[in-house]
Amino acid sequence: MQKNIKNISETEQELEIILSAEDFGTEYAQELDEAKRNIQIKGFRKGHAPASLIKKLAGPSIEATIAEKMASKYFGEIAEAENIKPASRAQIIDFTFTPDELTIRLNYEIHPEFEVKDFSAYTFTKNRYVVTDADIDREIKLILKGHGTLVSIDEAALSTDTVIGDVYRLDDAGEPEEDQKTENHHFTLEYLPEENPFRIALTGKKAGESVEVENEEKGSQPASRFRVVISEVKRLELPELTDELVKEISRARFESVTDFTADVRIQIEEHFIQKTDEEILESISEKFIEDNPVPAPNSMIASFSKMLVENAKRQMGGSFPRGFDENQFSLAMKPNAEKHAQWLLISQKIAEDATLSVTDEDIKAYANKEAEKSESMSAEELENTYLSTEFRDYITDTILKEKIYDLIKSKVTITEEEKPLPAHEG
Repeated sequence: MQKNIKNISETEQELEIILSAEDFGTEYAQELDEAKRNIQIKGFRKGHAPASLIKKLAGPSIEATIAEKMASKYFGEIAEAENIKPASRAQIIDFTFTPDELTIRLNYEIHPEFEVKDFSAYTFTKNRYVVTDADIDREIKLILKGHGTLVSIDEAALSTDTVIGDVYRLDDAGEPEEDQKTENHHFTLEYLPEENPFRIALTGKKAGESVEVENEEKGSQPASRFRVVISEVKRLELPELTDELVKEISRARFESVTDFTADVRIQIEEHFIQKTDEEILESISEKFIEDNPVPAPNSMIASFSKMLVENAKRQMGGSFPRGFDENQFSLAMKPNAEKHAQWLLISQKIAEDATLSVTDEDIKAYANKEAEKSESMSAEELENTYLSTEFRDYITDTILKEKIYDLIKSKVTITEEEKPLPAHEG
């Protein structure tokens, strides 16, 4: 067996494998015998047609099968011997077959060779979000909204109220078009964007009043004009937070307002601790990618792009709305997918340079840590799950990522900066 490796780019190679009859003869004879047993040729009993005739009829198919088998057999051996790190499945470009020699050309992507620049001088700023009593009150009000009651009011509508009225589309003369009337339309003002013309026009108005609204159309279409005759303004009244309501809201998990409020604080703090970790890890990955612009194999980028598209689908309930251009969305996700691929390569290189690995003891320790958070599974049950064939690779990858981040954070400088909770967060 001979081999020739050709670098096409930093992430792509071609491999030529040249095999003698001694290398592939046994497999070829087996395939020929199999064809002879199964091919029915007129004038011959099944299994008794001469080999020369079988070769003439089924030869190309047998040769292609042998090429596939030999490529599969030898590629792994060569990759290991030459320390090739494939990033994609090897594909046969072409092959030539003679009774004495088989030449196969393969194409495949590889992990690029590179060195991670020294990062010990890196400095990052970590946000430390400060949770105040006002943040707790705001969160509790959001929870109470689900138990509030809409009541009619004889006051001007606030931007948080619901305005109900008949909506008329107006013609060029400013007269209502009777066939373009919507009765009892509910405008929940707080859910409309601040710049929405209906929100702007209806805020401050009372029942019995009417307003005219000009709504600009997309593109070059002229603006549409509407008249809203307000019949009712409703405001959400929140219930008083009592021990009884706490029991109902929490399904008896908490019995007092004090305990419930304390848990709300814990939940918010834990959320923002996680948010802080995500932010600092994003800053780290961006800095490493910026300083180590490693080329990513197309197959890796495609894989991450598919993952991002599927995540978007899940967030939309499992599928995109009708008319949504999934191909365009996938193209838009490509730069983000490339960054994911680059960071994977860089983090793998960091792990390789530091000889990081995950042992059974690491998995057991991780199971014990997760068991402290779980109310349904013991440490032993989690340990058995994590060590199973189905979950082991996923858990190993999770633990390895933690080790990589811990290593990075131990070498760089991370400072903290206090920040209030973002306004859009609950």
